[in-house]
Amino acid sequence: MILINLLPHREAKRQRRKVVFFAGLGAAAVAGLLIVGVWYAVLQQLTSTQQQRNEFLSAEIRRLESQIKDIANLRAEIESLKARQKAVEDLQTNRNVPVHLLNELVRQTPEGVYLTAIRQSARVVSVSGVAQTNERVSEFLRNTANRSEWLERPELIEITAANVQTANREQRRLFNFSMRLTLKQPPAEKPASPTPAPAAPAKS
Repeated sequence: MILINLLPHREAKRQRRKVVFFAGLGAAAVAGLLIVGVWYAVLQQLTSTQQQRNEFLSAEIRRLESQIKDIANLRAEIESLKARQKAVEDLQTNRNVPVHLLNELVRQTPEGVYLTAIRQSARVVSVSGVAQTNERVSEFLRNTANRSEWLERPELIEITAANVQTANREQRRLFNFSMRLTLKQPPAEKPASPTPAPAAPAKS
């Protein structure tokens, strides 16, 4: 016996295809949402990790800046201490300079030259005086230029002749002069060597 299906099978197939198509669309949408969600979570994790790294780097930078400031302050203190030490050493070195200067002027001033004023500014010494002759002034210049251990570079500023009346009411021709000298840098004083202890007597 032959059976004939009179139901609308084409419509049923079309309906099933629609259901399958929309089911595939739904599954694709769900899969797409899952992928987007996972990617968003990964991005959030990466962003959080980077923010933590940035905060760590910022904290380290602030710590290093604080250390750099401390180092700068220490360097400033060290420079200040060095300046004070140098000032003390200069004072110790220069404390005997006036005595040496006066002794040197006495040694190098020839007979017939009389000093009337001595002024010192830093390492420059200005000297004024009276000489019996020009030759005495020239000798004074030569002495301070060639024979002095503390004076150098003598420079004659002015020399003028003047008639002076002596106690016997005699007119005498003298020469007023002024000159400039430079103090040599004093040598640093060497520390005193320790005295060796006396040897113990040998036991017999």
